[in-house]
Amino acid sequence: MEEQQKKTANSASANDATPKVTGVGGIFFLSENPEETMAWYRKNLGLETNAYGSTFESRNVSRPEEINQLQWSPFKKGSDYFAPSKKDFMINYRVQNIQGLVNKLQQNGETILDEIQTFEYGKFVHILDSEGNKIELWEPTGSADEKATE
Repeated sequence: MEEQQKKTANSASANDATPKVTGVGGIFFLSENPEETMAWYRKNLGLETNAYGSTFESRNVSRPEEINQLQWSPFKKGSDYFAPSKKDFMINYRVQNIQGLVNKLQQNGETILDEIQTFEYGKFVHILDSEGNKIELWEPTGSADEKATE
């Protein structure tokens, strides 16, 4: 009986399509010299870097077969990618049901900066929080998050 309850609970969470954040997908910040910054992190902290920064992979505790990624990226100071925010950082949140989340944000009167865009690695949209920080929302392609909304 206990085993069946666990299976039911896991199944329910796997089918949950509630629009929400499910994790952090990226940490982005401005840097005077992104290449030197990446070299410093590579030399001193052992980060494996490429032209986009560094990608960290982890397993989803609830679904160990699922591999999640977090992208760490320095951007050249002066980049307008964080605009209209005046902050030197931006956080990317991994979400499930990005369309439902955008609908909820619109109903709450929140600022949506652009339309949902789809790329081969997922869907993205940008919003502002209550302090004017730009936030990137990302629904990964092929993730359990995305499958829960299908």
